[in-house]
Parts: sequence; C-alpha cells; structure tokens
Amino acid sequence: MKKVLFYAVFGMMAALGLALGLVYAYQDKIVALFVEEANKHIKTKVEVARISLSLFEKFPQVAVSLDQVNVHESLPERQASLARAEKLYFTFSIFDVLRGHYRVKEFYMEQGEVDVKVLSNGQVNYQVLVPDTTTGARKDFSFDLEKISLRQVALRYTDEQLKQAYVVDAHQLEAALAVSNAIIDIKANGSSTVHTIRIGAGEYFKGKDVHLTTALAINRQAQTIELQPSVVQVAGAAYEVAGAIAYAGPADLDLQFKGKNTDIQSLFSLLPQHLTRELGQYRSQGDIYFSGMVKGPVSSKRSPQIDFSFGARNASVYLPEVKQRIEKISLEGSFTNGKKQNASTSVLALEQVTGVLNGRSFKGNLRYRNFHNPHLSFALQGMLDVGYVLGLAQPAQVRSGSGLADVRIAFDGNLNDFKARPGNHTLNTSGEITLHNVSLTLQQLPLPLTGLKGNFIFKRNDVGVSDFKGKLGASDFVVNGMFKNVIAWLLLERQRLLVEADFSSRYLDFDQLLSEELNTPQAARKGGAGGYRFRVSPDIAFDLSARIERMKFRRFRAKHLRGEVRLCNQVVTTPNISFQSIGGHFAVQGSLDARSRDHIKVHTAAKLHNMNVDSLFYVFENFNQHFIQDRHLRGRLTTSIVSDVFLNSHLEPKTDLLQAEIVATVRHGQLINFAPMQKMSAFVKRSELANMRFAELHNSIWIQQGVIYIPEMDIRSNLSAVPTVSVSGTHSFAQDMDYKIKLPVLRSRRPDKDAAFGVVAEDPDASKSMLFLTLKGKESNFKLAYDNERVRQKIKTDLKQEGQELKELLRGKKKPVQQEKKVELQKGAYFDFD
Repeated sequence: MKKVLFYAVFGMMAALGLALGLVYAYQDKIVALFVEEANKHIKTKVEVARISLSLFEKFPQVAVSLDQVNVHESLPERQASLARAEKLYFTFSIFDVLRGHYRVKEFYMEQGEVDVKVLSNGQVNYQVLVPDTTTGARKDFSFDLEKISLRQVALRYTDEQLKQAYVVDAHQLEAALAVSNAIIDIKANGSSTVHTIRIGAGEYFKGKDVHLTTALAINRQAQTIELQPSVVQVAGAAYEVAGAIAYAGPADLDLQFKGKNTDIQSLFSLLPQHLTRELGQYRSQGDIYFSGMVKGPVSSKRSPQIDFSFGARNASVYLPEVKQRIEKISLEGSFTNGKKQNASTSVLALEQVTGVLNGRSFKGNLRYRNFHNPHLSFALQGMLDVGYVLGLAQPAQVRSGSGLADVRIAFDGNLNDFKARPGNHTLNTSGEITLHNVSLTLQQLPLPLTGLKGNFIFKRNDVGVSDFKGKLGASDFVVNGMFKNVIAWLLLERQRLLVEADFSSRYLDFDQLLSEELNTPQAARKGGAGGYRFRVSPDIAFDLSARIERMKFRRFRAKHLRGEVRLCNQVVTTPNISFQSIGGHFAVQGSLDARSRDHIKVHTAAKLHNMNVDSLFYVFENFNQHFIQDRHLRGRLTTSIVSDVFLNSHLEPKTDLLQAEIVATVRHGQLINFAPMQKMSAFVKRSELANMRFAELHNSIWIQQGVIYIPEMDIRSNLSAVPTVSVSGTHSFAQDMDYKIKLPVLRSRRPDKDAAFGVVAEDPDASKSMLFLTLKGKESNFKLAYDNERVRQKIKTDLKQEGQELKELLRGKKKPVQQEKKVELQKGAYFDFD
C-alpha cells in the first residue's frame, strides 16, 4: 500500500514538473499567440501593465494573466475607459500545450469596473470587438468561451437618451456558455448588490442585495433573447422572470413577472427610493401576491405596455418604529401605464381594501390616475381609534391623540385643477366624520384640545359643522355652522377659511387664549412664560353669533356676553356686544384692525351703565397710574366712550396715540383718604376730608397725545365748609399733573386774621368768596399752591365789573354792595401749602 501511495505521489509530482516545464518552455510562444489573436478581435486601445502565463492561479487550467488592464472606449474623440481591471485571466487546458492548439474556454475578471454608455446622440462606447469573421483565423489559437466569471466588478450602464442609469456590484457571478453557429446558451448564477436603478427622476432597488439564477438563449441571426423562467431573489423574496427580448432595432420586450414568497418589504423594494425609505421599515405576515407583464418596444420616444397586479389576503403589517400593527388586511391592487404607455394614462388602483386597526375594522378603496396631471379618488369607512391612527401616520403637526372617529368619507378630484381653481367645484368630497370624545395635543399649540365631539358633513369644498364642542385648555366651546373652503384651506397655501356659525361657551380664559406661548410659532418661542401676543391670520374670516356665559382676562371678569363678531381681511368688527361686568352693564360696537401686526388699532363706541367705580379701577389696574386708586373711590359710573386705542402685538398700549372722548356721570360717589384733599384741612375738618361724599358728578373728558383734558366741573359734596369744589386741568400719561381748584369759602367774621391768607375774589353770592389753588407736579411729588395768576385775572375781571357797577350806581340804576371780606382759618386746622 505504501508503494502504491509513493508511486501515486511520485506520478503527480512528475506530471506537475512536466507541466511546469511545458509552461515555462512555451510561455513566450503562448503569450505571443494570445496577443496576436486578441488584437484581431479588439479594435480599441488596450493598456496592460504585464502579461504572463500561470499554472497555479487557475489550476488545473493554464491561464494567460493580464495585470492592471485598461480598455479604452470605442468613441475616437474620447479617451475615457470602457473597462479597468486589476486582473484578467484567459484559461485553457494543459493538454492544449501538448497538442499545440490553444482553445481559450474560460474568462475571469477580478477587482475591476465596466462603464457602458449610450450618449444623447445615440452613439455607444462599447463597440470594441471586430465583427465575427473566419478570414485569417489561426488554427493553433482560438477563443471558444464556455464560462465567464466576475468577482468584485462594478458594472455601470448609462443611457442618456432614455435617462436611465444602472449601478451594480457583481460580487461573484458566473455564466456558462454553450455556443453553436446561431445560438448562444447562457446559464448564469451569482450574487450582486444593486446600488441604484435610476429611471427618469425615480430611483429603484437602491442598496439591494440580489441573487440571480437565469437561463437564456441568444439567437445571433434573429437577434432575439429567449429568457427561460429565471429567478431574481431580492430581500428574501423571489421574482420569476420569463419571456423574450428582440434587439434588432429598438429593444422589444415581452416579459412576464411573478412573485414568490413575497411580503410587504419585497413589494416596497420595487418602488422608487424616496418611497422605499419611508415604507421599508414595515414588516408583514400573510399572503402577499404579485404578478405582471411588460410588453412592447423601448426607446427614447416609446415605452412598453406595463401591467401589474398585486394584493393581500388576511395579511398583517407591523410598524416597528411605533410598535403598532394593521391586521386582517385584504386588498386587490393593480397598476397599468395605459393605452398610451406613459404617465398621463397610468392608473394605480386599490380595491376592496379591508383591515382591522386596534380591534376596529375599516374598509375603503383608492384610485390614482394620470401621474402627470393627477386625479385622485378614494373612499374610507370605519370607526377609527384616533390615537392608533396618529401613531401609524405620525403627522408632524400632531404629537398625540385619543378618542374615536366614525369616518364615512369619499373624495374625488383633479389635484392640479383644484390647486389652480380651488373655488370652482373642481373637488368633490362627500360623507361625514363624527368625533367621540377626541383629545389632541398639537405641535404648535401648547394647550391640549380635549373632549372634542361633533359631526362634520362634507360637501365639495365645504364642511357643515353640527354641535362641535370641546375644550382648549380651560376654555370650552360649542360651534354650529358652515366652514366654507375648508378643504382648500387645509391642503393649499394662501387659501381663506370662511366660518359662518353660532358660537357659545360657558367659560373663556383669555389669559390662556392670548398668551404669548399659545400665539407664537414653536420655533420662535423663547424661554420663560408670561406676556401676551395677539395675531390674526389673513387666511381666516368668520361671521359669528356669540353667546359666552363667563370670561376672564387678567383682573377683568364678565358674564352673559352676547353679540355679533365678524372677521375679514384681519379686521374684526362688531355692531353690538353686550355683557355684565363690574356690577353694571357694558355695550360696545367698533372694530379691531390687525393688518399691521405691531400696530393694532381698536376703534370703539362704548356705553357703561351703573358700574362700581372702585371695581373699575381695580380691574383695569388703576389705569397704570398711582395718583388716584381704587382704594380712594366709591360710586356708580355711567359713561359713554368713543375711542381709538393703538396696541402692539403684545397688547401693550401706545399711549401717545390714544384718543378718546368720555362723557361720564358718577352717582353716590366717595373720595376716601385722598392725599390732595387732606392738604385742604385749612378750610375743612380732616374727618370730613377723609370721606368726601357727593351725590352726582358729571363731566366730558378728552384724551389726546398722551394727555387727559378735564374741563371745569363742580363737585357738590358733604363738606360743611366747602360744599362745592370746582376742578379742571390736565393729567398726562407721563404722570405730569396740572390741576386748577376753586373753593367757595365762607366770609370771615374776624377781620383781624384775614391778612394771614391774602385776598380772595368775591363771589356774587354775598355769603361767600372764592379761593383759587393749583396742584402741579408728579404723582409722587406734587404741590398745592395759590393760583396767583388766576386770582389776578379774577381781580381784573372784578374791577372791570365794579367799574361798570359804579357807572350804573351813579346813574341810579343799582344799590351799593358790601365791601370784600377776608378768609377765616378754622379752629384746629392748618393750610398745608408748600
């Protein structure tokens, strides 16, 4: 046995040695024959770094090895490469060396790239081979390929006419060839990665690992390819391809496709890349089927007929990102490019769609036709779990939701026509949606929408709203009416929503509704809370009949609000709003112009009846002044106000632009512990000054350019010494005060003390004289002093009057009058002038 083994090893070594010797001895001859024969078949420039003969690299075959090969493309005016490779091998049998007749049967290409191009003018770069001919063929060297092998070869095909590109990496691909006079039979098997298949603007099969098993016959005379049932495996699914391709002129296809072991991922892998990215995460179970055909010529001007059908039976789809599942899916789908074989006649249809979402069934259908000018039709019916649907769809504007929506809706229309003419009934919607206790948290709305209920009836572009109720934060609402142009407003830019409705609420919290956080887009919000922002969308108009039981804003509270409110072109108007507040009744009409975002104009004509003065000052935060405050006042106010108020977007008033005319009456009034009154204790007891009462006060007040103008008014009070006080003056929003005060003072019975207080003008009423004072300064630093200028003016007037009386006396027309008296200081009081 050992001898047998020895002789076997010895024989193998001897044969190997003989082979090495033959290869070495005939190396130069074989290489020369190879180069000579190759030059007969290749008509473009080929650059090779080194050519050698090897026995071991493709053992047991002898290989002609070419290193660092560069094959130039066939276009004479271009110098680009058609192919590059680190290694090319052409192999033949060792026995060919003994016979002296070399037949190259196998070709290997390793670590290379092939770049095939069809230019926009129709020229191609791959015509590098001389047409078949037997003229001058050698008897001792020939190419008779039976096998082609590619390893780590990048294949690129670009057709500028058809606007197509294919990029594939062949990891390990082998093809067996059987060549006869007219027929080349090829059986290929191998794996590759499809980097992209780009057809027009769409990308397909991007980054897909593909395994190919195919058998085809190329008829060189008829110029046809017969493709036997071949299998392309993609993403765990297999697609069977069979048919014929004619290539005598423009390629003419007659191919049939059928899916095997397909699932949702494998179907999505056939879609364009931008859709595959969004849908590729889905996982499916159940019966998913797919089949189709491609038939007709392919050129830059024509496309073949494409018809595919697909569907599902009792399938389920799982979305790992949201960990939710659609179950019991059944559908029948189809795609065709239509009679004209282009996008305009293409139709995608999903029919008899049924399924279950979170235990609730749904059904529907969809039809999308004319991909150039899309026309969309769909219908959907089912009781849907809002939170579950939002979890599946993940809309960017909605963070979360809950509740149920009973959906029975249909949609039909041309999308481009709708965009161009949204108001011309180009869109037809019908059906209704009923909400059942739905809650939503929106991305741009910090307050939650809760308890949403109501019915929405769709008719073309409009929606009828019936008993739509819910809460936004702490505020509740009920709406009944029509939302016109709502579909266009939702789907298109710069479309206006018109609402004609009845609006009612039990409670509105305007601190929330006007908060800066609520009315500022999320991206523009800054840290911190507080402040207000008022914005009116140019894309919303409404005509509301409002009934609000209670509302609040800062300290302001109101109830039983009734009125009409209209919005158009960012201008809010109302012919009549009334409500109860501050113990009385309020009625207003006017407008709010928000067309300039940071210059809001509010024009109103308002009537306030029987309101508590102290509450009014408290609610309006003492009108941003500290001179006279709510703690100083009591009484009932009735007034009419016509005003123009200007605000910025934060609802901060522009006081320098405020204009108002106020006609006010205060009844049963009190002035309590008012500092300027305390300084008049020279005339009135302090106990009376601490609580000055008056039955009625009436005046007309003007506000302009930041100044309040108060005409002279008489205040008839309970002060025993000064029963009537006259006041006039100005008070600016910068807190500059300039008041003039006139006091009627009883005549003194102690002339010896009159000189201490100067002279006062005599009143026509013989029982009293007038004292003129001024109050000037800031709210926190004011002075009460004699109004000398006014006294001088009064004396001048009185002298003129006395001269006239003297003339009348001399003429005997009037009796003499008593002489002027001095003021008497009350016991225990003092005159606090600075």
